[in-house]
Amino acid sequence: MLTLTINGRTVQAKKGSTILEAAEQNNIHIPTLCYLKGKHKAGACRICLVEVEGAKTLQASCITQARDGMVILTNSERVRRTRKIMYELQLSDHDRDCLFCKRNQNCELQKLGQMLGVTESRYDGERSPAPSEKTVAITRDMSKCILCRRCITACSEVQAAGVLNAQNRGFETVVGPAGGLLLDEVACAYCGQCVAVCPTGALTETDALTPVINALNDPKKRVVVQVAPAIRVAIGEEFGYPAGTSTTGKLAASLRAIGFDDVFDTNFAADLTILEEGTEFLTRVSTFLEGGKATLPMLTSCSPGWIKYFENHYPDLLSHLSTCKSPQMMLGALIKSFYAEKINVDPASLFVVSVMPCTAKKFEITREEMEIDGLKNVDAILTTRELAALIRQFGIPFSELEDSEFDRPLGLSSGAADIFGVTGGVMEAALRTVYEVVTGREFPFEGLRLEAIEGFEQIKTAALTIENPLPAYKALDGLEVKIAVTSGLDGARKLVDEIRAGTSAYHFIEVMGCPGGCIAGGGQPFSHDPLIREKRMKALFSEDESKTIRKSHENPDLIALYDAYLGKPNSDIAHKLLHTHYVPRGLYNELSE
Repeated sequence: MLTLTINGRTVQAKKGSTILEAAEQNNIHIPTLCYLKGKHKAGACRICLVEVEGAKTLQASCITQARDGMVILTNSERVRRTRKIMYELQLSDHDRDCLFCKRNQNCELQKLGQMLGVTESRYDGERSPAPSEKTVAITRDMSKCILCRRCITACSEVQAAGVLNAQNRGFETVVGPAGGLLLDEVACAYCGQCVAVCPTGALTETDALTPVINALNDPKKRVVVQVAPAIRVAIGEEFGYPAGTSTTGKLAASLRAIGFDDVFDTNFAADLTILEEGTEFLTRVSTFLEGGKATLPMLTSCSPGWIKYFENHYPDLLSHLSTCKSPQMMLGALIKSFYAEKINVDPASLFVVSVMPCTAKKFEITREEMEIDGLKNVDAILTTRELAALIRQFGIPFSELEDSEFDRPLGLSSGAADIFGVTGGVMEAALRTVYEVVTGREFPFEGLRLEAIEGFEQIKTAALTIENPLPAYKALDGLEVKIAVTSGLDGARKLVDEIRAGTSAYHFIEVMGCPGGCIAGGGQPFSHDPLIREKRMKALFSEDESKTIRKSHENPDLIALYDAYLGKPNSDIAHKLLHTHYVPRGLYNELSE
């Protein structure tokens, strides 16, 4: 341990700590801006400056190592004056249209100014380059960029995508793709992890509130909404609930209060995905074991950011992807076919809105493959943050609402569907059903939980041996099914590189594009709580455990759907509505043309 003196107090800190970390360990607050705990420390903004006895200049506490015997002042007059100057210099090159900014009242730069007591900007001068761009998923406004480089760390180090970097030098520095290209001209996955860490409004999700409100105001439209599993354990944070609080009932009630005509649950389609994807997996494995041609390992296809990344970087391996659409696209397709027939309306009059934790979902709905008979499966995507904004615009007292339920027949789900929102959840849900279908016996793990694939390690693996299967699956007897789970594009890259090299040991691989899964998607409420993912994960598992039905194939409304409309998993109509194909993108596609 180190012994230091901070603001006249003798304190202890762990060896190897920075001054900032030493202060945090002793509940001493030092303001920061570019710093992001556990992810990014660059000393770029200089807001965390402190005074160190014996040092000629102030030190950036986030990158200066603490040493035994140091005497430090974190709040001296010199430090406070310098912080204000550094902040005002940031403002001198910042677009101060706060009233119209998405991050207004939820902006780290704005909050820092209030904390520092800055009431004016004394410096005006030349402005640095400020390119802007609006893609279908992410909007960049570099007039609000403070060059903290958090987004670069998220893109290059956390996700290993390498799309964002500092271009040019000095006053001409701009954060963006190389060569002045736009996001939609490079291999951006639209995962939104850059948005999640941006402290200002420089990076935001592309607005979908306007088309949704227009649809709600159109008497010719029947507006249907669906909600992803990760939303219910995150949106409460926007209304003062502790992180990880499940607000499922109030979520459904708020959507009804807004005026959506039908309020469905994407969880229903998560159960549907398990039957379709599980059947596809069993078909591939059985075909392979019987000497036929089948591509293994099979990769999950629920995450659109992951899919776009795969199409860009591994176009030669597309056959490894499950052909299943994501749950939201499956439900959208059913709403405009099965449900339209059921309520006897023209599918063209239905406007389907999905509330998703993900910015990449905004890209997914624009894919040509996600249209049937000229109609988009889903018409608009709202992120969790956008839904919270919509609830506020409509003056709905979220916390005061009486709990409500989702509409049926597309609103009932099993506990297995809830855990789709967390890394490992899709695989665990699939195994609960696949094992029982193959053996006739329940998944052989306590509480239906396979803990080896839960949690936040980058890559998790497990194996499950099939013994004494039902006669229809006798070819699988004795097979040790090897599985892997990863979240974040860096982990995905490592597993797919093994496939390309011919060294992959797995039969089935789950990939989620965001570290931790959908609970940490690019459209979720902003949070610097280091335990935020864990709290949301626990809430989803609690949702699962609270349900009577915890296996997808036991969902009675899903069984009725197959009986009345789809026939059986992987049927012709199921393939038309619920399955898709993928396309090579980027340089590979250009060369092939």
